[in-house]
Amino acid sequence: MTQTNHQIAQSGERSAPVANIMEHVLFEIKRLIIGQDRLLERLLIALLGRGHVLLEGVPGLAKTATIKSLAEVVGGSFGRVQFTPDLVPADLIGTRIYNGKSGEFSTELGPVFANLLLADEINRAPAKVQSALLEAMQERQVTIGKDTFPTPEPFLVLATQNPIESDGTYPLPEAQLDRFLFKVLVDYPSYEDEIVVVSRVTGPPIKLRTLLTPERLLAMQQLADQVYVDPRVIAYAAMLVNVTRKPAQYGLGHLASAIMFGASPRASINLVVGARGLAFIRGRRYVLPQDIADLVPDVLRHRLVLSYEGIANGVTPEMIVHALLERFPAPRIDLGDRNVVA
Repeated sequence: MTQTNHQIAQSGERSAPVANIMEHVLFEIKRLIIGQDRLLERLLIALLGRGHVLLEGVPGLAKTATIKSLAEVVGGSFGRVQFTPDLVPADLIGTRIYNGKSGEFSTELGPVFANLLLADEINRAPAKVQSALLEAMQERQVTIGKDTFPTPEPFLVLATQNPIESDGTYPLPEAQLDRFLFKVLVDYPSYEDEIVVVSRVTGPPIKLRTLLTPERLLAMQQLADQVYVDPRVIAYAAMLVNVTRKPAQYGLGHLASAIMFGASPRASINLVVGARGLAFIRGRRYVLPQDIADLVPDVLRHRLVLSYEGIANGVTPEMIVHALLERFPAPRIDLGDRNVVA
């Protein structure tokens, strides 16, 4: 093993105690939330990577309970906004209020100023509200009048969409979709999991413990930023994204007519950022190509714009991602991991 690989392996061993903390966080949330392991892992990755998550699932799948539980366990504040067609930006970010006694204006901050914000049914809000949320997501600040207010740190937006109803909805623009680190599809629990869900919800209340603080989470974000990413891993992430733009050049010509626009460079960036968080949770201080491959569906599915021909032929983003990973599986690279063969 080279000196660099030896250093990487040692740093991976040193990260184990911190990874154990993340395992405890996951275990604590799972005391209440059953059958959503993938969702919980993606939320923790988003927290470490300072990203936002878009959830799509039918009502009743514990999306609100999940984000509330996460906020309780990590010790952050929780805010919830039910998006409706009559919502205005002031309902989200706050407004200026005139005080008749003093003759001065004061600022009343809105529910967006929370560590974890649940934007429920985000596609029901009009464009002005979407724009106000977009500033908070991208710039991590809110402008009210002539004043600018930073959002709390850490800051995570968990937005939900209902795939069943389309009446009274406003499709999210591609520019806003691109701001989400992940789009996670939330499915029904299995039969066995549903039995446990019913038992726990109808049983004695479960009191979750607070295992972290926002300050501790910020420190963990900085540790996740130091996770090593080999140039070959970065090249693999960039290649996967580039295939979505020029599939014919990579032996996937049958997908060319189905894709109108491929993913942007932000997809490559988010693959690497997310893979850092995933490696951190798995107790490593270096990213493997498999970490990239594991996150491709959640990073790409909302960034692929399908053509009318593709939609008419029944092509879905999941089908494109499957073909992409089948054509370009994660390569084996020796980065000091004893379980990986070069």
